[in-house]
Amino acid sequence: MMLQAAKALVHRDLQLLWARRGDALQPALFALLTVVLFALALGGDAKSLAPVASAVLWLAVLLAGLLALDSLFRGDAEDGSLEQWMLAPVPLWWLVLVRTLMHWVTTALPVIVAVPLLGELLHLPRAQLPVLMASLLLGTPILSLLGAVVAALTVGMRRAGVLVALLALPLYVPVLVFGAGAVAASAQGLDAVGALLLLGAGLAISLVLAPLAAAAALRIAHN
Repeated sequence: MMLQAAKALVHRDLQLLWARRGDALQPALFALLTVVLFALALGGDAKSLAPVASAVLWLAVLLAGLLALDSLFRGDAEDGSLEQWMLAPVPLWWLVLVRTLMHWVTTALPVIVAVPLLGELLHLPRAQLPVLMASLLLGTPILSLLGAVVAALTVGMRRAGVLVALLALPLYVPVLVFGAGAVAASAQGLDAVGALLLLGAGLAISLVLAPLAAAAALRIAHN
């Protein structure tokens, strides 16, 4: 039953995504614009761009996910789907987890796939690329899971876009620090495994706790 519900939700989300193709491209385009503006602001000089390339890429991915965060559950609350979620014969946290996974796939994953090309634009040293990709693959799901909790808390508020950003950014800072810090440590010849392990531990904890917290917040907001 849980797998059937997940399949139905993914199918519905993909249909909505295809119907709103223009909106779906906004996070990726925003990330690209962020990288291009940084490159232009620093003059396109490799000596200026290379030291900050990993941090800029991490920031671009973070902001791309934040851009679509307010709409994570809002559409379901407005059209009544959220009530059906609560009445469904599957745990609410499972549906929240599936929706959060779709948010990550549609916002963060396309940017991560484009990171090697964006890294060339920022003159990212190729030796740093494996650590950067590993940190993004471990860290960005944490951002989506934490963002789901914030989006669930504010789902009942109108025009909560700024509030969502204000609540989510403090939670995002540790992930950004460890993610960019792992690449910085690798660039200095230090061991980046510690930071990556911390991101992995954070991901494991977030996978367990964040869907439960988001589900509880949705029930509170619905009541």
